[in-house]
Amino acid sequence: MPTTDKTTEIALPYGEGTLPLCIKDRNLFAVLTPNPVKPATNPRAEIRRSLNQPIGSARLSEAARGARRVVIAADDLTRQTPVDLIIPLLLGELHGAGVSDDQVTVIIALGTHRPMTHDEIVERFGAELTARVRIINNPWQDDAQLIELGVTENGTPIRLNREAYEADFVIGVGSIVPHHIPGYSGGAKIIQPGISGPETTGHTHFLSTRTRRSYLGLLENPLREEIERIGDVVGLKAIFNTVLDTEGRLVRGFYGDPRAAFRSGAALAREVYGVPLAGQADIVIAGSHPCDIEFWQAHKSLYPADIAVKQGGTIIVVTPCPEGVSVTHQEMLEFTALDAARIEELIENGEIADVVSGGLALAWAKMRERASISLVSDGISERESQALGFTKFASVDDALAAALQRHGPDARVTVMTHAPEMLPILPD
Repeated sequence: MPTTDKTTEIALPYGEGTLPLCIKDRNLFAVLTPNPVKPATNPRAEIRRSLNQPIGSARLSEAARGARRVVIAADDLTRQTPVDLIIPLLLGELHGAGVSDDQVTVIIALGTHRPMTHDEIVERFGAELTARVRIINNPWQDDAQLIELGVTENGTPIRLNREAYEADFVIGVGSIVPHHIPGYSGGAKIIQPGISGPETTGHTHFLSTRTRRSYLGLLENPLREEIERIGDVVGLKAIFNTVLDTEGRLVRGFYGDPRAAFRSGAALAREVYGVPLAGQADIVIAGSHPCDIEFWQAHKSLYPADIAVKQGGTIIVVTPCPEGVSVTHQEMLEFTALDAARIEELIENGEIADVVSGGLALAWAKMRERASISLVSDGISERESQALGFTKFASVDDALAAALQRHGPDARVTVMTHAPEMLPILPD
């Protein structure tokens, strides 16, 4: 009697639910998901512990003494950082330094994301906190509210939020996960790109993609140095960074010096998100959860998949993207499908004005040179997918079937359930 290939069913996170994915066992090479870790049993207590045990600095209640104006730069809705828990406790420390609520402004570190609506701000920060302190979106598109502060040694023009620069004390609040540009998010990344102008962000994005496809998981690198220099310029005095589990629950907090506290947190982030991988696969299926809102978020799935896929392989990105490709960078669809050399030429010639999206398009083009990229998404149309340089499929099954037809019935498949928060670690 003929035998039926055994299969493994995987529930791939997709928006608020999951997509069922069945893969024959003879094809399934690995299923990667962030390592299980125990979250803090009492998040507020863990935040207090972090504030009471600063890393490389004095306590906030001492360090901020005498400050007249304090700025807290905090993650926007594209991140899971529990800002609603952290900032009230920061305010308590600031009160101990003699700083009242009306001396504090929270600037939402948008980078070049769209502004958060009032309702989104209330939902994310909490009604009580929203009533206590002034919370504003970083006005990255308003030249009058940015200040020019020269250039770095690498030629990066420094344009930053004027209010933050003129404050006496700046605190950054964010989370640490592997990131393709500075190695890990967190630390001074809350300043660049968080509260910078688009010229500054465009230069750092372009700088990163000219040197390599990704700095994912590399702690010390030229881009980390660059954003830390920019953090120094704005006067970033302290950070509160978190490491979260796959459900967005607080594992541990890190407060203190922007460099020292960040590096302590990055060591734990590597343990949480770093997963050993025996080798590269022909096909990598990368789910974008929790970076699902638009492709400007979901593209983070590509960089760990790029590590995990063989030269000439196929990456299948699975993402809902209810807000499409990008609310604030629609013009990128005019050039994203071009080859890498042409995109780089257009940026250097000044023909791509939006260098932020140009830098990302260059990174994606370099990936397409070594692997085909397929897309499964309810929020991105066939036309938009083609403009991104990707092949659109109606379902994961269809995309996988096409990839298996291309690579053969014995092709190896790796599945990454939370690709944006994964750091595949290959053997040396």
